[in-house]
Amino acid sequence: MENIEPLLRKQRYFFACFCNNESISLGNIERGIMACYSWFNKKNYENKEEKQMGKYQALAKEIVKNVGGKDNVTGLVHCITRLRFTLKDESIAKDQALKDMEGVVTVMKSGGQYQVVIGNHVPEVFEDVMPLLNLQEGTAASEDQKPKKPLDQAIDIVSGIFQPILGIMAACGMLKGLNTLLVTLGLYQADCGGYLIINAAGDALFTFLPLFLGYTAAKKFELKPMLGLAIGAAMCYPGIQAGTLSAGAEPLYYLLEGTMFRSPVYIDFFGIPVISVDYTGTVIPVILAVWFASKCEKLFSRYIPDLVKFFFVPMLTLLVTIPVSVLFLGPIATFGSTLISEFTLAIRGISPMLAGGIVGLTWQILVIFGMHWGFIPVYINNVQTLGYDNVMMPFFACTFATSAVVLAIFFKTKDQKLKEMAIPNFISGIFGVTEPAIYGILLPLKKPFIISCIAGGIGGAFYGLFNFRKFILGGMGVFELPNMMNPDGSMGNILVALAGIAISMVVGFVLTMIFYKEKDTTKKIVEPGEAEQVKTGARDREIYSPLKGKTVKLEEVEDEAFSSGVLGKGVAILPEEGVLYAPADGVISVFFPTGHAVGMTTDHGVELLMHVGMDTVQLEGKGFRPLAADGDRVKKGQKLLEFDIAQIKEAGYSLVTPVLVTNMEEVGEITPVDGAEKIQAGDRLIQLQS
Repeated sequence: MENIEPLLRKQRYFFACFCNNESISLGNIERGIMACYSWFNKKNYENKEEKQMGKYQALAKEIVKNVGGKDNVTGLVHCITRLRFTLKDESIAKDQALKDMEGVVTVMKSGGQYQVVIGNHVPEVFEDVMPLLNLQEGTAASEDQKPKKPLDQAIDIVSGIFQPILGIMAACGMLKGLNTLLVTLGLYQADCGGYLIINAAGDALFTFLPLFLGYTAAKKFELKPMLGLAIGAAMCYPGIQAGTLSAGAEPLYYLLEGTMFRSPVYIDFFGIPVISVDYTGTVIPVILAVWFASKCEKLFSRYIPDLVKFFFVPMLTLLVTIPVSVLFLGPIATFGSTLISEFTLAIRGISPMLAGGIVGLTWQILVIFGMHWGFIPVYINNVQTLGYDNVMMPFFACTFATSAVVLAIFFKTKDQKLKEMAIPNFISGIFGVTEPAIYGILLPLKKPFIISCIAGGIGGAFYGLFNFRKFILGGMGVFELPNMMNPDGSMGNILVALAGIAISMVVGFVLTMIFYKEKDTTKKIVEPGEAEQVKTGARDREIYSPLKGKTVKLEEVEDEAFSSGVLGKGVAILPEEGVLYAPADGVISVFFPTGHAVGMTTDHGVELLMHVGMDTVQLEGKGFRPLAADGDRVKKGQKLLEFDIAQIKEAGYSLVTPVLVTNMEEVGEITPVDGAEKIQAGDRLIQLQS
């Protein structure tokens, strides 16, 4: 408080007047001043927070207004610099008004999209624009942006349906496993109240899984979520379960006698046999039912008057969907589930060890491309139909193989940043979440990723050989272990699980310690002779080429957002090799999710943008393989991205890649190399004048 006297003297008159008493002493007002300053600081902090949140709301409102209003917008996505609108009528959008707006760089029309170029802060503007539009949550992209290939569509649908419930599914599975473990240890019996209540907490989701999937599938298929929930509930309704499964002591008759699909019939629906199916805990039937309902709802909405649409559309949708689902879609889906189970068992029957090894070897590769989602229903289906899964479970080895490789890197590396990343990623992997380790450490280093796949494959082969199984869905990492306890109380399967963990971790750790070299993280792409010429001072003033190819003057680039220089100054390159390298030492400031654009800040404060191709955001990541992520520290010459030149060309997109300095006001003048020159990755590309 020794420095407050001058401040108090300055503020004395104000506080005296405020209190209508100019004779107030310094001692009397000291506490008041400190309280007021505390309050002002708090309000100032709160005001800053308010400004930070939604700070582009005014801009967002003007943009929506000038693209024709919210009713003219059918879809919106964004890339690294642009808001990409899909409009019902582009002619009513006010191009010039948008171009004249402060905060908008320019407007472009390409590929059926109305593109408002904003700059690097476009994600924040996007967040303020979205609430102003009539777009359903999770459907920001228009139909034109959805995956077109069947495999892409299938993976997109499965991930969209299952991803929202995976967390709670893992938690419930852990509760079920814990319950089983406590009974096995003799801490309580399976018929006591404690077991019953804990089991209800863990098992309810799996019993009523169609309700949860009905809700998430409805959001994916653009059906009202409450309708999806109602469909799932109807399929689990006790009356239907009792009627279709045990209406009489003996079935009326059997359908499909002599096949694997032999089905008893207990009741009929106006003469149509109702095949006996237990829908609790199932996956495919409710997904098919909700998909069918989404088509029905759209059809009814088209013809039913608005006056009664609110309740007539859902009523008719349920009236049609439930009978069709119980009579046809449900049984067909159940037969499909049976075929999937038989198929997976047949594959495993050829060679359990080979099948397990393949699953363990390839699982992390599938994770990278998001293709692992396609196998989640197989895994769930096996547990629900067979009582266990032994086909997909070899992937359990991958979790621990990854963790062990990361731990070995921690012991070998001298890079302090890498050490700091390794321990949290190791712990995360042990608990079943390996994505941070895969994307943050293993993929950028390459060789450790290959080692983790090999270790996972060896562990998976061991699991396949010893018929390793999982009996309860849910759980992650070490928390999955209780779910692998055999219901008969035997401990053999748990011992196999522990042995597989040990094998995977030992192999991964030892191979990494032997084969991983620190130089993998510091590899340069300049030739040895050139490297000696790169002096420290020169590095401060030069940006090096991230690509091998032919330079193109920026003003010759076909996209006006780049050629006009509004996004920054620099030069473009037509690549001859599908690899993008770091042009300097620095930090990745933004790596767009589709992989087509990278922003980085060099150690000397130069902000760079590298945009591979023109309008390639439309590819939605196809043909791009990111090797780094937001926040990664990278070295000059380190691979940042691999891209498929042939695939991008085949899709009809230009590969011309602008390399821009975006903070020109801070950098000053620059001199890029001339156009139409051959250039190697690592050659000088831009000379900084300041």
